[in-house]
This record gives sequence, C-alpha cells and structure tokens, in this order.
Amino acid sequence: MTDTPARLLKLLSLLQTPREWPGGELAERLDVSPRTVRRDIDRLRELGYPVEASRGSLGGYRLVAGAAMPPLVLDDEEAVAIAVGLRAGAGHAIEGVDEASVRALAKLEQVLPSRLRHRVSALQNATVPLVRGDGATIDPQTLTTLASAATGQERLRFSYRSGDGTETKRQVEPYRLLSTGRRWYLVAYDLLRADWRTFRVDRVSEPFATGARFTPRPLPVEGGEGGGEGGRNGQVGDPGDAARYFARSMAGMQPELRLDVRFAAPAEFVVARLPPTLGVPEPDGENACRLRSSSMDSLEWVALRLALVDCEFTVQGPPQLVAHLETLGARLTRAASLGHGPVHR
Repeated sequence: MTDTPARLLKLLSLLQTPREWPGGELAERLDVSPRTVRRDIDRLRELGYPVEASRGSLGGYRLVAGAAMPPLVLDDEEAVAIAVGLRAGAGHAIEGVDEASVRALAKLEQVLPSRLRHRVSALQNATVPLVRGDGATIDPQTLTTLASAATGQERLRFSYRSGDGTETKRQVEPYRLLSTGRRWYLVAYDLLRADWRTFRVDRVSEPFATGARFTPRPLPVEGGEGGGEGGRNGQVGDPGDAARYFARSMAGMQPELRLDVRFAAPAEFVVARLPPTLGVPEPDGENACRLRSSSMDSLEWVALRLALVDCEFTVQGPPQLVAHLETLGARLTRAASLGHGPVHR
C-alpha cells in the first residue's frame, strides 16, 4: 500500500481494535516493511494519537487513552451496527439516549456512503423493536435534522401539530434538543411569534434546514410568566440552562403532581417496574413500600404506570389522581361486565 494517507487510516483502524499488534503483523496487513510501519507510527503520534510500544518477542503497538478523543475509523459493519443502534434508541426516546447520542447519529449519517445508508434503513425497516409503549415514536431523520441545525446554528422550517390537532408552519432558531426518557422536545426561538417555544418533536414534520445562520439568543431568565408548548416566557437575559428552562416551561402547562402511593410489594419489586422518573419507593413495613415524589407528567400517564406495576397499591395523594383512578376503575369494571353479556350493535 503506497498511498500514505490511506495507509495511515488503515493503520489507525487496526490500532483501534483493543489488542496489541506486533510490528511484523502490521507490516503484513499493510503490505509494507516494518521500517515503514515505525515511520507511520511516528506520524500518528505527531498527529496526537497516543500509540504505545512494548519491546520483546511478545511486544507490539497499541492505541491507548489520551487527553482527547481521537477520530474513530470504522469499517462498514461497525458503522452500520452503530447507526442502527443509535436510530433505534433515538426514535423511541429510550431513557439514557440523550442529545449527545443524537448528535453522534447526525455526524455518522452525514458521512455514511449511500450503500451503507441503504443497509441501515433496510435493517431498521425489517426490525420490530420491543420498547415500552408509553413513549412517542419519532423518525430518527427528524431528530438528526434538528440536532444538526442546533449544533450548526442554522434556522429551521417545519410543520407543527399542536395538542388540539391544529397544523401550523414554524420558522425557528433551534437551541437544544432534550429527552425526558419518554419524549423528545426542542427548545427554540420562534421567529414568527418573536418568542421562545418548547416543541414536542413527535409533533414536528417535514423539518428543513434553511441554510441561514444565526447567532444564538440568550435563554429567558427565571421569573417569567410561565411557558410551555406555545406558551410565553419572561425577560431575556443571560444564557440559562436548557434543562431548567424546559422544567419551567412544562410547569406552565400542567400542575406538579405530589405523589404519595403505598404498594403492597417489596421496594425492589416496584423499582424494577416503575419508571425512574416517578421516583424511588422506600420500604414501608413487611413486603410493602411507599413512593413520595413529584411528577410533571399527566394524570393519565401516571395512573397507567402505577397500574402496570402489577401489584396492589393505595394512592394517598394527590386528590386529582385519586379521582382519576376512581373514574378509570369504574370504566374498566364496566368494560369487563359488558364482556360477559350480549353484544349490542
């Protein structure tokens, strides 16, 4: 292999495998002399790649952790595997897959050759992911478009469907993508409304990066009028934290639920079945535990998640959750009763 840049990339790819490579084996893989391998190793070190060498009959070269993350060199199979995994996680807002993962997916898909993009799409289309049914499914391409625009400070246009089904056209300056574990949200400055907004990404369609660059505006300071999806906020001051702004934004949409629930099951049983966003129950007597926490989720979702724990439980508060469970329980009882009678058409 006489092409030096191509040879260096091939050498880097081999060294990123977690093993130690004897110089002779590297020379054979690259079809060069051991002396050329040593020169190439020196070039990689000059570029900032920390390559260690050990002497002796069992010695060789290996890439170690350095002060900065070096660019990864992936073969076709590795690139496809990573892209499929990131798309599956991002599309279902799986807990722990946050904005950094979407940024990584955006970078990877930007440089994937068309043949590999086809393989990724084919694998995803042929796979049925077994994920929780309490989160909205999102097209990963939508996420990567939003993430790329936010990172590149590029204005976006998209269609947006509000909670009541109203369709509107938006042009925004994207600030951050946020994941709650169930849903993705976009914090952005809405140019037509001249105000900040929080958008549910599963209600975004046809996102398009316009190519127009912008200078990021500072997030609102605390103490505004509220916020939320389509809601208003307070004054604009120093840059704030996107997560704190999002929490204030959501607080303007629905009241906080202060949960007090006793489960007739051990804490470890409940923890394994309860979303961590609802809190962690504490032991409360023999074979029982109690959950005291706060949630910004809807009554409907909280009630469903409590029922899915699959054990007896008693809700001490809040009162609106108790009332909702009574209504839901009566409805389910009627449904079960009607199932034993004649079907009326």
